[in-house]
Amino acid sequence: MKKFILFILFFLIEALNLHSQTNVSTTIGQFLLIEPSARLSAMGNSGTAIEGDVMGVYYNPGAISSITTIKSQFTHSNWLAGIKYNYAIIAIPINELSGVVLNLSSLRSGDILVRTVELPLGTGEYYSANDLSLGIGYGTKLTDRVNVGMQIFYLKQSIMHSQVSGLGLNLGTQYRLTDGGIILGASLSNYGTRDNFKGRDLRIRYDQNQEINGDNSSLPAEYFTEEYGLPILFRIGLKLPVIKDEKNNLIFAVDAVHPNNNTESINLGGEYTYSETFSIRAGYQNLFEKDSEVGLTLGTGLVIELTGLDLYFDYCWTKYGRLGNVQRMTLGFSY
Repeated sequence: MKKFILFILFFLIEALNLHSQTNVSTTIGQFLLIEPSARLSAMGNSGTAIEGDVMGVYYNPGAISSITTIKSQFTHSNWLAGIKYNYAIIAIPINELSGVVLNLSSLRSGDILVRTVELPLGTGEYYSANDLSLGIGYGTKLTDRVNVGMQIFYLKQSIMHSQVSGLGLNLGTQYRLTDGGIILGASLSNYGTRDNFKGRDLRIRYDQNQEINGDNSSLPAEYFTEEYGLPILFRIGLKLPVIKDEKNNLIFAVDAVHPNNNTESINLGGEYTYSETFSIRAGYQNLFEKDSEVGLTLGTGLVIELTGLDLYFDYCWTKYGRLGNVQRMTLGFSY
């Protein structure tokens, strides 16, 4: 088993040696890459092999069937440049082997003043950029060690009077290697349709030949934008319990990430929990990614047990280099 674990870790590291190139800004739906979980974000976003966490479904739908009670969580974050990010998810077990999840995420810029060269202080008109995603997922246990799951989702992005929409699919699996809790996970996220922006903002008046006088210099026309796909991610990860007794629980997790619009990277992190109540977490994300602005992550968590109900509170601080810092807060319940 030790040799197998070493082989998996070697594979994660060697994934970085694959030929790749940076294709930033060549996909739509970039908001799909915002990780919603304050807990797992504090662990460097190494969530592919984490089971039993409803927010872990974002990283790997294979985690759906490991959720044995009704769980719901909500995350709010003041994202970069004052943008508001919200994410909500609920998991409902069907039976001992399977379950379903419903999730919603949104990104809103708020009102932005329209400025032009002629009116740099504003035209008096406002616009906004808004992103929305709605998803449903199903997961089941193939054996007592293997979980599989899938999600389908609809997304829509709009800016001023133009919009783009599409459908996407997430697939994932988790394999429990040992009774002690060593888990291997793999997932494919955001495999979906291609589309382009459409709307009345792309309509223009066009002069077909500016050198000829007397022709129609105000022909109705429209810009055609190029089609783009979604930001596909392939993840493979490992969760390794380090300490587990009646009071103390320490886990380590590592993910290798292969995106279609950037270079490969590694996420790693750890979590220490005392008496299943209080947790501290730390991690580092996008290690070895070219020109990465992110890095250190820190966080904490608290579980409050009530009669028939558990309340969760998680907090995460993430360093975004020259872009500043981002804070996430997640609230949830389980019963």
